[in-house]
Amino acid sequence: MSELLAVSGLSAGYGDAVVLSDVTFSIPEGQALALLGRNGMGKTTLVNTLVGVTRYRGGTIALSGDDITGLRPDQRAQNGIGWVPQERNIFKSLTVEENLTCVARPGRWDLTQIYKLFPRLQERRRNLGNQLSGGEQQMLAIGRALALNPRIMLLDEPLEGLAPILIEELLAALRRIIRDEGVSALMVEQNAQKVLSVTDRAIILERGAIVYQGESTTLATDRGTLERYLGVTETGPRRARNAQN
Repeated sequence: MSELLAVSGLSAGYGDAVVLSDVTFSIPEGQALALLGRNGMGKTTLVNTLVGVTRYRGGTIALSGDDITGLRPDQRAQNGIGWVPQERNIFKSLTVEENLTCVARPGRWDLTQIYKLFPRLQERRRNLGNQLSGGEQQMLAIGRALALNPRIMLLDEPLEGLAPILIEELLAALRRIIRDEGVSALMVEQNAQKVLSVTDRAIILERGAIVYQGESTTLATDRGTLERYLGVTETGPRRARNAQN
C-alpha cells in the first residue's frame, strides 16, 4: 500500500511558542488515521500545520512523495489537501449550493454525489449558510471539502457540539466516505470510541509529541492507554479537576 501523507520530524507552533516537537507519522493511500489527545496537547496545531497556517520550525511534509512543506495553504489545497476546520468556516452569505460550487474541482465528488451523501443539503440547497443548524453547517463543511476532490481529508472535531442523532448521521457519512469510497483521512475527535470505529490507525499526542501509535481496533480495547492519555474510563471520559481547554 503506497504512502499518501508522510510527516517526518515536524516541529511548529505560533510566534515564539513551539507546540509540536519532532512529530513523525504516515497515512497510507485509502486509510484513515485518528488523532487523539487531551485538550491543549497540539492536535489542532498539527492539523493547522499540515494545512500551512502555523509557524514552521522544522521537518518535512510529503504528499504522494512530493514535498509540500514550503507551499502556501492554497497551494496545498490545490495539491489535494481538503480541510474541515473546527470552526467550519462556511460562507454564511452564500447558499448551500453556492458554497459547494464556488470551490468545486473536477472529480467524483460533484453536486450529485454530495447530495446523495447528505440529502439534507439538497433539501436546503437554496438556504444561506447562516440559515442552517449546526449539524447542517458541519455537513456543508464536509461537503465543501469533498467538492475539492481532495486526496486526503483533514477533519478537526467534526462531531463537536452536535446532538447524538446528528453524530450518528455524520458518522455514517464518514464511514461511507472512508470505507466505501476509499477517501484517506485524518480525524481529530474528543470521543475516542466514535472515531476509532471509522479509522484504521490512531496516534495520541501528549504535549506536542506522539506518545502512542497503533491500530484503531487495538487501542479501542486498551483501557489502560485510553485512561492514561485520554482520561477515558469504563463509564466514559474522566474529567480532571484542573483540566485545561
